[in-house]
Amino acid sequence: MFRRDPLRARLAEAAELLDLGHEQRGVLPAVVRAALPRGGVVGVSRGGTRLLVPVGGVSPAGVFELASVTKPFTAALASALVARGALTWDLPLRRLGGPLRGLPAHFTARRLATHTAGVPGHPARAALTALTRYHDPYGHMTGAQALASARRWSREPRPPTFLYSNLGVGVLALALAHAAGEALSAEGYGAALAGHVTGPLGLPRTGLKPAPGELIAPRGLLGGHEPTGFGPLAGAGGLFAPAGDLLTFGEAHLSGAAGDHGQAAEHPRGLPRPRAGAAPGWFTTPPPGPAVPETAWPRWHDGVARGTRTALGFSPASGALVTVLARGGLPLLGARNAAPALALLLLGAAIAPLTAPGG
Repeated sequence: MFRRDPLRARLAEAAELLDLGHEQRGVLPAVVRAALPRGGVVGVSRGGTRLLVPVGGVSPAGVFELASVTKPFTAALASALVARGALTWDLPLRRLGGPLRGLPAHFTARRLATHTAGVPGHPARAALTALTRYHDPYGHMTGAQALASARRWSREPRPPTFLYSNLGVGVLALALAHAAGEALSAEGYGAALAGHVTGPLGLPRTGLKPAPGELIAPRGLLGGHEPTGFGPLAGAGGLFAPAGDLLTFGEAHLSGAAGDHGQAAEHPRGLPRPRAGAAPGWFTTPPPGPAVPETAWPRWHDGVARGTRTALGFSPASGALVTVLARGGLPLLGARNAAPALALLLLGAAIAPLTAPGG
């Protein structure tokens, strides 16, 4: 008598919860194995029901480094400060004064959060420190130096053009810390986030430092097990969280508790597929089939660290929430976008015909 594959059984439950179509269900196990070859966690939620699917013996309660899935949290902090009157989405951040006084006039919270401020992807010196400080390329910098780098090397694009930037979102996070009355540093950002986002939303295990023994150790290509450091640019990729907290965070976007900033997507030049729009902290991708309003399109973001890959998304139309937490960095061969591809598949945004990555 054959024993049923427990992973397939759990994935079938997830597919049922999300009401996936026959074609999506058929490729789901292969896509999961392609996205999480070294194990991880897939989390889904809909209508108040949650399901955490462990893969490869990884604890579903484990904490992962989020990499760029930190960026939706930074956008939520901006939204919270806007709601409190401490910030305005479309006014120059330099109006906040102090260390922000010298920033260019086109540096607004919205443009930095949507990667349309013309800020390079990384500080100039990261070209060297990515080699000399592989696991902590920004750690040598101060907050003031990060601001100076962005100020020196940015060029306002006209019309607005998409240029993905860790430096830009990191500078935004520092500005938000200042707006919240905190220090211009990673620690200041963490304090502001705890006070205005993770605390109010009930995310006790989300922060800049995981509790001892909770971290799912990264697995890099070179065998390293160190998390990736972000130094003063922590707001671009320095958070840690478990799958459960990520689902709670996504639910707060569906309910509006985390703000409504994800609704207003823009369409700058240069957006790479499958991104069709960019909202603060989120990308949008349309579902296949008949056209629906963009407000109903899935919102998502993914992240890549040296030894971890992540994705988080939600569908305003279906109420579905998805997170993918994969142990292991980008592969040398095979599908490099497998984690976001899995998230989009689960959200019903994958473009037909559906195939397993690399297949």
